[in-house]
Amino acid sequence: MKYHIWTEGCQMNVADSQRVGASLEHLGYSLTENPEEADVIVLNTCVVRQSAEDKAMGRVTSLSPLKKKNPNLVINLMGCMVGVRGAEKLREKLPFVDVFSPPSDPGPLISHLTQGEVQSLEDAETTRRFLMMDEELKLPVAEQGKTVSVHVPIVYGCSHACTFCIIPYKRGVERSRPVGDIVSEIRSLAKQGVKEITLLGQIVDRYGKDIKDGPNLAALLRIIHEVEGIERIRFLTSHPNYFDDELINTISELPRVMPHIELPIQAGDDTVLENMKRGYTQKQFRDLVAKIRTQIPDCSIATDIIVGFPGETEEQFMETYRVLSDLKLDVAHLARYSVREGTVATRRMVDDVPEEEKMRRLHMLDDLQEQILGEINAKYLGQTVDVLFEEKVKGRWRGRTPTNKLVFVESENDLRGKLLPVTVTWTGPWSMQANLIKQPAELISL
Repeated sequence: MKYHIWTEGCQMNVADSQRVGASLEHLGYSLTENPEEADVIVLNTCVVRQSAEDKAMGRVTSLSPLKKKNPNLVINLMGCMVGVRGAEKLREKLPFVDVFSPPSDPGPLISHLTQGEVQSLEDAETTRRFLMMDEELKLPVAEQGKTVSVHVPIVYGCSHACTFCIIPYKRGVERSRPVGDIVSEIRSLAKQGVKEITLLGQIVDRYGKDIKDGPNLAALLRIIHEVEGIERIRFLTSHPNYFDDELINTISELPRVMPHIELPIQAGDDTVLENMKRGYTQKQFRDLVAKIRTQIPDCSIATDIIVGFPGETEEQFMETYRVLSDLKLDVAHLARYSVREGTVATRRMVDDVPEEEKMRRLHMLDDLQEQILGEINAKYLGQTVDVLFEEKVKGRWRGRTPTNKLVFVESENDLRGKLLPVTVTWTGPWSMQANLIKQPAELISL
């Protein structure tokens, strides 16, 4: 028996697919990259933008001929396209799909494949049975011994409800995972050779706020820091409203917590931020960045920006441009505003910025960010930095610095999972090249 998984979207979806794969292998299935060979096909979908939803719908409808050819094929549609309440409408549109699974929930698929062995899809312990076999998360066979970095969800859903965002309506209310489950999973991953974990949440720095007297993200980081075998800890995505002094101090004090922070601003104009229901001003964001850089001097900061939000004028857009120009952040994930059915922005606001204007603004920020990145990365030239190597791509080993800069090194040795010092020999906006300081004969596994 074979399974095939197609994953689109965020890191949370990647983590969810990994767990679905492990669950299917527990039931005796093996992975295939060819959907035509599969007995089970899982499509893990994203709908954060219309283009992603269109792509997902195109992919799932393309499977209809396979289902006609092989009626025993099990097709599972999963993720944000299904959402927490969307299965019934989709069944009418997609009658050839056998199973509809909400985000982060393999229960319906496992129930279908075990012919009712799972009695309650709402029972968290039922899902745990398949995700944490023998209380340990097993990586899919194809990833065992090869995966260096893994995403670990710690907060499911979101209750913040920014006016542009569909995620709360698709992934449900905010739910923090118990500390014990998280730590058990990370210990298991460490035993399987994983060196780096990235903690995930739609608003990751709200971890624990839904649990009375529970630990917050700072406390969780201190606990995870003690897990033997884990060399690096990252987390994303944060919200400026909840990125407090305790968290900043924790990052600065713990050497295994990497100095790289995802901190979306979304827009630089206060009126646009208010319309987005972000809960902070441009000045507050600037002050937070200054505080982080003061207490964590070598920190890199990434952000998200949406251009063309309803009502955004040229002057308001230029405020965003000036913020990005002034702060010189290390990464800017840029997106054009997209109408999403069900969001507050779609119900109450008019999408009045033309698509060509959105694209022009996007290109302006993209060009600016490329220039900023070139200047930031140029400072690494000739420096010695530690790189955790993940995989070999087109003859070169790829890894990342503590600040999440992409580095390529040529070596005939197996560098996978090794944390090694390198000297940077070339820099560009998107990556760097380097030489190993130690000769190949001197390399030892950590």
